[in-house]
Amino acid sequence: MITYAIIIFLVILVIISMFSELFLYGLVTTFLFILLLPFYYIVRVFNGKFLYGWREKLGFFKAPHLGDKVIMYHGVSVGEVMALENLIKKTKEIFPQYKIVVTTGTKTGQEIAKKKFSEIADFITYFPFDIPFCVASFIGKVNPNIVLIAETELWPVFSFFCKAKNIKLYCINGRMSDSTYHLYKGLKHFFKMVLSKYTKILTQSEIDKNKLISIGAPEDRTFVMKNLKFDVKKSNENVDIGQDGFRVIIAGSTHKGEDEIILKIFKEKHETYSDIKLLLVPRHMNRIPQIIPFIKHHNLSYGYRSKGDTFKDKDVIILDTMGELSKMYSICNFAFIGGSFNKTGGHNPLEATVYSKPTITGPNIHNFRDIYWLLSRSNAGKVVKTPKALSIYIEKLLSNKDFYNQACKDCEAVFKEQQGALDIVIDELKMIVDTTRPNAA
Repeated sequence: MITYAIIIFLVILVIISMFSELFLYGLVTTFLFILLLPFYYIVRVFNGKFLYGWREKLGFFKAPHLGDKVIMYHGVSVGEVMALENLIKKTKEIFPQYKIVVTTGTKTGQEIAKKKFSEIADFITYFPFDIPFCVASFIGKVNPNIVLIAETELWPVFSFFCKAKNIKLYCINGRMSDSTYHLYKGLKHFFKMVLSKYTKILTQSEIDKNKLISIGAPEDRTFVMKNLKFDVKKSNENVDIGQDGFRVIIAGSTHKGEDEIILKIFKEKHETYSDIKLLLVPRHMNRIPQIIPFIKHHNLSYGYRSKGDTFKDKDVIILDTMGELSKMYSICNFAFIGGSFNKTGGHNPLEATVYSKPTITGPNIHNFRDIYWLLSRSNAGKVVKTPKALSIYIEKLLSNKDFYNQACKDCEAVFKEQQGALDIVIDELKMIVDTTRPNAA
């Protein structure tokens, strides 16, 4: 009896698949979700990693009344959310009549979204599981007119609901790694159906555009928009901490273990290059008392930004004030970007690159991998695997003037090549907001 039931079930699936691959996808994912969720939950709890946002992802949340003019942005995690920052702010400024909803897929992404957009967004929550009842609940409560998904997250059920509800669906800042591309290419027929539901697909590069078209993206609706992360603004504020006549190295957003590395290297270089100075910027100010012994160990003179100390009589200045790092990059010759010799995943190198200052980072850069890929194609940025490699590269920047000057020019070139993405998305929104109708019932 059970065997006959299984055979009948499989026959039904085959018949359904002939008419609707998407329906089959929704059916199978729902079945697997219900089957595997208890086991997944137990494993996560056992490992000390709880299911953050699971109620919201299931559609069990209360949303404020948002009306019938809603623009929704989705960034799965930290890197994507940060890339959306300037665009979301600009959207609020240009389209004040629209409510802004921001969704993420991870706990860290949610934390960053709430930190960045609590005063801008009208609602911040998690993106739903790509299962029919979860997506239906989410869309019914949020009721977006326009959805913009950062990078390339292709959710079949969500895209189907958007199409059925006449919701404008965009992929923005789209990119596709080689590994993902080879996986998706084998399922080209399926992803062609999914990608056909998108209003437009806007990619970071011509390479990304061609990859997406080759797996089924509609050619007449797939365009290059460049990279949102490069829409970084320079500070107009003048900075004077006695840097004239010296070459300044910034160690920005350093974490535990990295201060020791950079101070040891700086001491070694300072014995050869007496004109160099170090601006040390720990990511967390409460770590400063732990850093001081390392500075003293190397017999380096040091001072504090908060006390008005300068490089005129100090080897090292500790930036112990909040919100000043980005403008400080304007005075450096080059920068080491921290959070990369531990598991943090790196920090944004573009705050330095925008001033045409080369950057160096350690190997763990998953939060900004796409940015470092672009920078490291030239000498604008360098990813090193070890402290020894970091020392060797710093030596090259200090000793080879032609190499250093070219690295600065490469920074300027990569910015010129990549900027403009924000305006492209805003112009796209301008074309559709006035014609966007309330969603279908």
